[in-house]
Amino acid sequence: MVRIGIVGIGFMGMIHYLAARGLAGGRVVAMCSRDEKKRAGDWTGIQGNFGPKGAQMDLSGQAMYADVAELLADPNVDLVDLCVPNDEHAELAIRALEAGKHVLVEKPIALKVAEADRMLAAAKASGKMLMVAHVLPFFPEFAFALEAVKSGRYGRLQAAHLTRVISKPDWSGGISDADRSGGPAIDLHIHDTHYIGLLCGVPKSVHARGVVDGAAVVHLTTQYLYEDSNLAVSAISGAISQKGRGFAHGFEVYLERATLSFSFAATADSPQLNSLAIILPDGSVQRPDLGSGDPVDAFTRELTVAVEAVASGSEADRLSGTLARQALAICLAEIQSVKRGGAVEIG
Repeated sequence: MVRIGIVGIGFMGMIHYLAARGLAGGRVVAMCSRDEKKRAGDWTGIQGNFGPKGAQMDLSGQAMYADVAELLADPNVDLVDLCVPNDEHAELAIRALEAGKHVLVEKPIALKVAEADRMLAAAKASGKMLMVAHVLPFFPEFAFALEAVKSGRYGRLQAAHLTRVISKPDWSGGISDADRSGGPAIDLHIHDTHYIGLLCGVPKSVHARGVVDGAAVVHLTTQYLYEDSNLAVSAISGAISQKGRGFAHGFEVYLERATLSFSFAATADSPQLNSLAIILPDGSVQRPDLGSGDPVDAFTRELTVAVEAVASGSEADRLSGTLARQALAICLAEIQSVKRGGAVEIG
């Protein structure tokens, strides 16, 4: 049984805690928050753009800490799950690794490539795993598309387009603070760049146009440029949608023998779902049964892979720190492209 310590009881910390209740091979044994009310189980002030709202929680089964140093010193914790603001990821991950703990850190890995490199170096030096919680590949529609491309069951990938757009976040001060989160071009859009890395590999360069608000890129449209000139990959992502359409995402994946299409939008009047469609050459459309679409279940699948990696000692590709570092580098290149113009190579 892998024993988990969650650091940070905000929206993502709550989601990770709820998701961990579905684990077979791991359980939460400790939590850390500077907020006395949250340590006492009062999560009623927590909310996000999906999943349940916070409630009064019974935390009697967990050790509760106000100081992260105390949790890192707890010998009962095997895996530290960092659900803290983005600008704290690097420092706390390195501290946890140096304390001899495996680490799962919420996306993005960091806000600067140099910080990500220090995290990877600390993991190597400690002999512990650094995993990054990019949850998108664990949603059933995205998992299906990834498997379809990797298996080649519908032939070669020719093109792909991803969409991820939200309204301006107002549920968390940390998320809406671009200095702490990196702004939508990192905090939101890195879901897409990570998934593109899994689906197509890391591009050689990017060309993006966008909307800039102050220092932050709040919306962008990007072309990902590969050595293969016959591979066309693009994405739209940002936080400029009106409040009545708080969240929307989806994809179109064009294979030689099938088009895969999926979209979802949470609108004020009613959700708009285009369930995954497999459109075949003869014009027929298949809609596979993908099981639960509950977002919390996707996080349970993500945490399951993390605890299995710790138990087996084998890194999971979908949680790779190296790929997460590359996803960050892609986002930063897109920001440069928006602000400077022209294509920017991926370092």
